[in-house]
Amino acid sequence: MKDAIAKSTVTRSVAATRDRLAPVAKKKASAAKTAAKTATKKPAVKPVPKVIAKPTSVAKTPTVAKPAKVKKPKMVRDSMTLPKAEYAVLNDLKLRAAKLSSPVKKTELLRAGIKALAAMSDASFSVALKAVPSLKTGRPSKS
Repeated sequence: MKDAIAKSTVTRSVAATRDRLAPVAKKKASAAKTAAKTATKKPAVKPVPKVIAKPTSVAKTPTVAKPAKVKKPKMVRDSMTLPKAEYAVLNDLKLRAAKLSSPVKKTELLRAGIKALAAMSDASFSVALKAVPSLKTGRPSKS
């Protein structure tokens, strides 16, 4: 009986070892098959490029210079404080522009105003600045 138990234990350990080594053996076999396949393949032949003779007496056309790309101006984000009455005027001007079939954004109105101020003479620019009271800088109070 002891011989039968010892024999079955040995058989189990041999089977376990075989099971552990089976994946390694399969990998080696598949690697050998792959190597055999690649050895039987013909080496790749590179195509020879065709040389085309160019005529030597070709008149060159003058090259036209491309116009330089116009870069977009860099934008600056800024915030400011306005009295409610002047802010309402901005809204009125937006509605006025919409009635003239040219709707604009607040930013476009402000930019147009800056251009108008820049086009003024020094005397009229000074008068326009004096008509606007100076404000305390910073965020308005929450009240």
